[in-house]
Amino acid sequence: MQRNAMDDLIKWKNKKTRKPLLLYGARQVGKTYLVKEFAKKYFKDIIYVNFETNDIIGKIIDENISPEYIIKNLEIAFNKKIDKDNTLIFFDEIQKNTRALTSLKYFYEDAKEYYVIGAGSLLGIHINKKDFSFPVGKVEFLTIYPLSFEEFLINTGNDLLLEKIKECFEKNEQMPNLLHEKALNLYYDYLTIGGMPEVVQEFISSNSTINAIDYQKAILESYKNDITKYSETTDAPKIIATFDSIPVQLAKENKKFQYKLVQKGGTSSIFGESINWLVNAGIVNRCVKTKIGIPLKMYEELDSFKLYMNDVGLLTNLSEFPIYLIKNREAVNETMIGMLTENYVASSLKCNGLNLNYWKNEFDSELDFILQSKNGLIIPLEVKTSVHTKSKSLNNYLKEYNPKYGIRISSKNFGFKNNIKSVPLYAVFCINADNLDID
Repeated sequence: MQRNAMDDLIKWKNKKTRKPLLLYGARQVGKTYLVKEFAKKYFKDIIYVNFETNDIIGKIIDENISPEYIIKNLEIAFNKKIDKDNTLIFFDEIQKNTRALTSLKYFYEDAKEYYVIGAGSLLGIHINKKDFSFPVGKVEFLTIYPLSFEEFLINTGNDLLLEKIKECFEKNEQMPNLLHEKALNLYYDYLTIGGMPEVVQEFISSNSTINAIDYQKAILESYKNDITKYSETTDAPKIIATFDSIPVQLAKENKKFQYKLVQKGGTSSIFGESINWLVNAGIVNRCVKTKIGIPLKMYEELDSFKLYMNDVGLLTNLSEFPIYLIKNREAVNETMIGMLTENYVASSLKCNGLNLNYWKNEFDSELDFILQSKNGLIIPLEVKTSVHTKSKSLNNYLKEYNPKYGIRISSKNFGFKNNIKSVPLYAVFCINADNLDID
């Protein structure tokens, strides 16, 4: 269960002025399951319409998109009354019915007392089409991500360990060595399994990494099927080639995205829209180079960026990374395991609502991530894969910009020394825009 997303849904339900809610997220991140669980716990009833499978409701909405007409016909179709205070109306795969998307505007204007949620695997693709008029300002948005490592710990029955991690993060106190090693081992499981709910569930129920990996392969195949099905015929090969190049891009010491690695002679004019498609579909996250200034958004260099997979387990699978090398960390090249580590950190930060930026100066000092707190504090973050944490880049940044402090992610225990907050790999989920403003 995506606990943070459930909290967001509860907040939406309790708002006095509420708009229809649209859920973004890649295929199989658990949007449908989440909303159904939300309805089960906080509503007496649910009207569930999947526009991929329910042609009848689709045709009804094609005829008339006024809320009064839709509600009346939903009651007839489902043979039950819709109670505005106790019934959730859930339009799934809503991108398949443009009229249903448009109807959300009128639910807000004429029937805002009803609880309405829409969701779709490729909603971001549909909404960003040039020929689609979206009801701006009439809906709210919530992005659903794969399960974080925090949620992985909950699902694997490690709640007490989770609480200890949070406590040590807040107090900069070391974890007992036994617990530290246990948390690290669970983290390395997560590098292989990732956070796609179905994959995690299979890993737990079967106690088999191999079975879980088979589910990952099916998800990756479904992504490529979606690309073929929902993109323009001439664009599909370019999008798939861009997608397949991600392991190659991240395996480089310089992880900046290079079009020539997708195809010899590749340029942004050829593959730029392919990247946008993958980002809008929620399949990849883009991390943009930035200069240092407040706000970071105004200093981004948009032509320099890295692409990370939305889920580290899918990257491990797409890379065909041998599982035994993840477990036997000493036997693998640090750059190779580093790409998984960076991807894990990127998806963790994104899940916590932080924008993804990195920094590099003219002297080739580079930091993996630059974070901005809610109060505008700029914090450098360096990622290391092991206990070997010596690096000139973070020290150079600290000397040049004199930030309040820096963060170093590694397999070392918690601590705070020389103005650097040490955060173990398993505790990245603790970092968010609120707690960056430490005293």
